Amino acid sequence: MRELLHDPFYELLEHYPRCGVEYCLIEADSPHQGYRSHKDAVLFAALKVMERDTDSQPQDEPFPWSLDMEKARARQIEVDALLHVPEIVRTDRVGQRHYDCELPDPLMGEQIPYWYAFWETPHPSGYGPDDFRRVNAALFPEGADELEVYEWTTDWSNLFDDGHEWWGAACWSVYDSRMGRYVVMIASETD
Repeated sequence: MRELLHDPFYELLEHYPRCGVEYCLIEADSPHQGYRSHKDAVLFAALKVMERDTDSQPQDEPFPWSLDMEKARARQIEVDALLHVPEIVRTDRVGQRHYDCELPDPLMGEQIPYWYAFWETPHPSGYGPDDFRRVNAALFPEGADELEVYEWTTDWSNLFDDGHEWWGAACWSVYDSRMGRYVVMIASETD
């Protein structure tokens, strides 16, 4: 597997520095094999995210990450569930948005949705539905009809510990058969 570092998507993503999602676009070196290939892509992406975070730390600190892929579990979800965009019903006087759906309760073990991870970050991002749609159009330029999506547990690595404190953590893998690539999205933030 190799990361597609020169994909135009990454250029667009530079306009969204407060996005709560880490993206990894991956080209596989073997044919797609369903769940097994998704799991390989998630491992590859997690290691890339850990590498990026470690590169930004002082050299004399020990490698702070751990993972146990044997604990990683996933369930296949519908594309519409991943790419759902809720309606903002109103914004109150302090700027908090209220939606046409319930917000997740990560402290009760509820998975945060992708839209929430993208724009409802611990520190306000200023992003909203239009930004989310724009990013996903660049991420899946051939459309979403042929995507295969898995939502992963987040108990298999301390990479997700920050999000487990209160905001939430999430991991999704998407296989885009039209483009022959995987997209792994990881979210875990704290205040």
